[in-house]
Amino acid sequence: MTTVSRARVYLRLGRVSNLPTVWTNVLCGMALSGSDLRAPAVALVGLAVSLMYVGGMFLNDAFDRDIDARERPERPIPSGLVSAGEVFAVGYGLLGAGVVIVGVDGHLSGRGLSPALASALLAGAIVLYDAWHKGNPLSPALMGLCRVLVYVTAAVSAGGQLGAAVLGGGMALLFYLIGLTAIAKQENLLSVRSLSAFGFMAVPFLYAIGAPLAGLVGTIAYGALAGCVVHAVRLLRGTRKDRIPRAVVTLIAGISLLDAVLIARSGAAGAGAAAALAMLGFPLTLAMQRVVKGT
Repeated sequence: MTTVSRARVYLRLGRVSNLPTVWTNVLCGMALSGSDLRAPAVALVGLAVSLMYVGGMFLNDAFDRDIDARERPERPIPSGLVSAGEVFAVGYGLLGAGVVIVGVDGHLSGRGLSPALASALLAGAIVLYDAWHKGNPLSPALMGLCRVLVYVTAAVSAGGQLGAAVLGGGMALLFYLIGLTAIAKQENLLSVRSLSAFGFMAVPFLYAIGAPLAGLVGTIAYGALAGCVVHAVRLLRGTRKDRIPRAVVTLIAGISLLDAVLIARSGAAGAGAAAALAMLGFPLTLAMQRVVKGT
């Protein structure tokens, strides 16, 4: 396999098109913690968590290789493009690298072990989800927990407080992701399970109303998030064979819009500008998904 071909396989395994949502998670976690939104800090933690996300996606394919061989034989491992051993090695290596970066930065910044512990918890949650998500009724919550721990890791890495804003924002994100997963699995949108999924998706909207948004930017972000969810539901109600994956990638991109809403209501210094920046994660994710599949 040529270097270019291997790079393409790695990009596909890592679902790198979804990385903008990871970057906005980091930005949001720092804003909710009340820390200063300094570009170097956002970039460093964003890099570390990006490595962990990509590593987790590698491990996801490695753990799912037997199921993919039956249901998705075109995936890199069952199609023979790469070995499971290599994917496991790269996945764990990237996870470890992310933890080390966060831990070393926390030590050098005088923040003690909190950043290292938070990133280690994130790494553990990622591995647990990857190894135990098939047939696990709690897998949507476990996946959401991974994203919540990104908020926590970003917050403590920036020296912020794990207060009510981080907890509330984390719960809003958790319910969004539970609803995302549940809705995507439904074939009948009028079923009881599907209606409960809509209830989960409603939580972030109700939570965001509980505090003023940062002017026009916050209002636009709120409306954009609502439009994203409505569009995904319309896709699911359609008859196209690819309606479920299209809805899923749309809702994944919508994570950046939720981050923007939460930043806008945080009251942090520069919240309006940070929320506007987070909103850009939505079109960027959708654009990147046209090149590299997000699922």
